[in-house]
Amino acid sequence: MLNVQSGKIGSPKRSLLQLEHLNPAMKGLTVILCVLPLSLAFDPVTVAAALALTVLVTWLFGNIPWKRWLLLFSPFLILAFGYFWTAALFPREPIGPDSELLWSVGAVRVTQEACWIALSLSLRALLFSALSLLFMLTTDPVKLMLSLMQQCKLPPRLAYGILAGFRFLPLFREELSIMQKAHRVRGAGRIRRTPRSQLQALKRYGIPLLAGAIRKSERTAVAMISRGFTGSGRRDFYTRVPVTWKDGVFMALMLAIVAIGYGLSYALGTLRWYNGEL
Repeated sequence: MLNVQSGKIGSPKRSLLQLEHLNPAMKGLTVILCVLPLSLAFDPVTVAAALALTVLVTWLFGNIPWKRWLLLFSPFLILAFGYFWTAALFPREPIGPDSELLWSVGAVRVTQEACWIALSLSLRALLFSALSLLFMLTTDPVKLMLSLMQQCKLPPRLAYGILAGFRFLPLFREELSIMQKAHRVRGAGRIRRTPRSQLQALKRYGIPLLAGAIRKSERTAVAMISRGFTGSGRRDFYTRVPVTWKDGVFMALMLAIVAIGYGLSYALGTLRWYNGEL
C-alpha cells in the first residue's frame, strides 16, 4: 500500500527497491542511458509512454512529498504549454499542403502536422524534466560525491571542494538575512524597487558577502590541506557506497521503460525519429 497519509510519493518502508538507497553514480548513469535513446524519438506516443512510466516509478519507489514534486514540476508544465502553442502557431518549416487543417483565424493556420510536432516537443520537455527530478529529489549530495569518488574515481580534492561549496549556500542565505535585519534595526529601511535602489542594495550586501566567502574559502582550504586532501596518494573511506543488485534492477527497469515506449509507437505505426525539429 502506498504511503498516502503522510503526503509522500513513495512505497512503504519495506519496499525492496527504494530510489533513495540506490548508488547515486549508477542512478545517474541509468538516467543518462535513458535520455540518450529517448532524445532520438520524436513522436508523442514514445515520449508519452516513457513519461507516464517514469512518473509511475517515481510514485512507487520514491519517498518524495507529492506536493513538493508537483511544485517543482509545475514550471515545466508552463514551459511545455509555451512550447506547444509556439510550435503549433509558428512552425519552423512550412507544413505541406496534404496536412489536415484543424482550425484557422485569419492568417493563422493550425494543421495536424504542426500540432503533432508541437505535442512531441512539449512532451519531450516534460519527460526530461521528470527524469531529472527523479534523480535530484532522491539523491543525497554527500552520497553522490562519495559515489563519484569510489566508482568514478573523481579526485577527492575536487569532490570535497564541491561539497564544501554546496554547504556554504545555506550559510550565505543566513548571513544575508542577518545583514538585512541589522540594517533595518539601524534605520536603513526597506529597499525600493527601483534600479538605483537595487544597485545600491547589491553593493551594500554583495561586498560583505564576498568578503565573508573569501575568508571561509581560505579557512576551508587550510583545513583540507591539514587533513591530507592534497590529491596525492590513495585514500580510504569511512562510509562506503557500494553497487548492489538493486542498482542493476533499477537500470533494467528504466531501460525496459524505453523499450516499451519504442515498442508501443512501433506497433501503432507512429514511430518517428528526431530530425532537428525545434
